[in-house]
Amino acid sequence: MDEIRGGEIRGKTEGTATVPLSVLDLVTVGQGRTATQALRTSVDIAQLAERRGFHRYWVAEHHSMPGVASSSPAVILAHLAAHTERIRLGSGGVMLPNHAPLVIAEQFGTLEAMAPGRIDLGLGRAPGTDGATAAALRRTDRLGEGAEDFPQQLAELTRFLDDDFPDGHPYARIHAVPGPVQATAEGGVQSPARPPIWLLGSSGFSARLAGVLGLPFAFAHHFSAQNTVPALDLYRESFRPSAVLDAPYALIGVSALAADDEREARRQVLSGALSMVRLRTGRPGLVPTPEEAQAYAFSPMEREFVDSWLVNIVHGTADEVRTGLDDLAKRTGADELMITANAHGGEARLRSYELIADAYALPTA
Repeated sequence: MDEIRGGEIRGKTEGTATVPLSVLDLVTVGQGRTATQALRTSVDIAQLAERRGFHRYWVAEHHSMPGVASSSPAVILAHLAAHTERIRLGSGGVMLPNHAPLVIAEQFGTLEAMAPGRIDLGLGRAPGTDGATAAALRRTDRLGEGAEDFPQQLAELTRFLDDDFPDGHPYARIHAVPGPVQATAEGGVQSPARPPIWLLGSSGFSARLAGVLGLPFAFAHHFSAQNTVPALDLYRESFRPSAVLDAPYALIGVSALAADDEREARRQVLSGALSMVRLRTGRPGLVPTPEEAQAYAFSPMEREFVDSWLVNIVHGTADEVRTGLDDLAKRTGADELMITANAHGGEARLRSYELIADAYALPTA
């Protein structure tokens, strides 16, 4: 097996954590805040995560959501690469049907050249937005075809990343640059390494595909908790050893927020819950303040949604969050936990990651 590639995938456990801990960033924008401030917060969190021993830092792709400024993961990752030195950076993920595979190969080849050995390419098949926005992105109304064609798009992207289209293929003379072709060109000294591919999912489709292809798998527990265990079971049952992995490796995205006391944690997560209520009812906006969320008159249906939403957010004091994360890792058998904190302000998110790092005695330098 390719031990180097596998080494890039498997995380490192630090402190007293039972599994590696990582960060998922949506670059959330709160009311009264700007996208500039949100992006500065992302740099602050990435630097904190690197300093405290979190393994990787991924950025999600979303579109047409005022409260989420992560529409261009590759651009954000280039910015983060310039402000960090060691932590792995990646997409959690790029929604492949929204893009031409060659473009993604070029973008992530460029990122690999910027930060060699630190880039992950996480791929999803959902649009990361509503149907109308997806149609605008893809310049077509036939959105179902994008999801159905995902395995073929993935195969094409992999060929571009590896620069190994067979002779006679229409793309055999096309090369993703930066990429392996620069290592084989006359006088070339470019490393042939390329970012490892992860498949992302919130159901069984990508779980099975990742297993069949022997790829690492990331599951969106933070918004599809009821499907987590079945999807991970399907991934493990479907897994076939590959040149990438000799055994399954799965991480799960987890909503978690720690605060100095339970009341403050509840205030912060209620803000994110109200933001989700508005998104799910077709009223996406900036993330509301905790004060607005506390004063908001939830309808019975909205309250039911909020209660069910908050059940799957690990929140409270640092010790309570540590216990909740440990229980989740044990229950799901996840190999890695990727924590996302959806709150109004950057200060609350930074404090949460610091408290979680302290709770696990992660490194301080």
